[in-house]
Amino acid sequence: MPLSLVITAGEPAGIGPDVVLKLAANWSQAATRLAWSGVQASDLALAVIADPELMRARAKSLGLTVTIETLSNPESIPVMREGCLSVIPVSLSEPATAGKLNTHNADYVLKTLAVATDGCLSGQWDGMVTAPVHKGVINESGVPFTGHTEFLQDRTHTEQVVMMLATEGLRVALVTTHLPLRAVADAITPERIKRVSSVLYQGLQTDFGLAQPRILVCGLNPHAGEDGHLGREELDIIIPTLTELAAEGIAMIGPLPADTLFAAHHLKDADAVLAMYHDQGLPVLKHAGFGRAANITLGMPIVRTSVDHGTALDLAGTGLADEGSLWTALGYAALMANARQQNL
Repeated sequence: MPLSLVITAGEPAGIGPDVVLKLAANWSQAATRLAWSGVQASDLALAVIADPELMRARAKSLGLTVTIETLSNPESIPVMREGCLSVIPVSLSEPATAGKLNTHNADYVLKTLAVATDGCLSGQWDGMVTAPVHKGVINESGVPFTGHTEFLQDRTHTEQVVMMLATEGLRVALVTTHLPLRAVADAITPERIKRVSSVLYQGLQTDFGLAQPRILVCGLNPHAGEDGHLGREELDIIIPTLTELAAEGIAMIGPLPADTLFAAHHLKDADAVLAMYHDQGLPVLKHAGFGRAANITLGMPIVRTSVDHGTALDLAGTGLADEGSLWTALGYAALMANARQQNL
């Protein structure tokens, strides 16, 4: 049976609809673009959760010849074909204009996420890929919203999730995510490190088929604290916690100074890096593979990946948006969904 994956089109004023349409228009490239995932393009059933009229209007404005087919039975997603896009319909509250945010459409964005999540939870679909949303406009609509990851964690009733970004040759997971830098040190606790490390280790086993993942761990402070002279978090928190994890069978390497950990000789045998905070690990990954990376949520009962970029309102409707990250996110979703099926 083909893998069935759904894409949420994201903020309707942003480039989410654009990159989904460009992927459909260029599906002939799929065999090459997805070869690394080990999943054949002919084995992918794919649909987007969006307003069909939005997708038709955006295809026309972009000059793309893509046939939009509204699915009356979303349980039966067809195998993807060149120039054809299957749509699971969710209606906009108001017509969308590329580049212009509208708070009235925030509920539409959240509904697409809810439909995708619930369909994956029920086993209707094997995984979901998310195009970018605009946190600000959702919050301005009156709905508190921190991000995709937190929304999905709540919707799936998952105690601990881990954000990991991946590109060719590098995977970076985070102990803390969207926190002010001032709050990071207080958030680095033994309990958090243990929970995140366990989810990361098990996720690499379950979703990536790595029997004994090799994970490098960043220190929090410069030079990993330099024996306590530049901060004691390594001595008092990180090292004792890694020792406890090793005793439980989760062997990790570190803490290592973050400024040298990302050197090629350290990374060549590593399966992942665990960074202490967002801007410690992600600038390196995005420098290495921006536009060819994917955001992955580990620890949930469903497969979810996402693009590595934002809504790019200035590019929406111009045809200049690059769909490369969507191809990468789709490949990781296929790889992970396939791995989970193999483990059933």
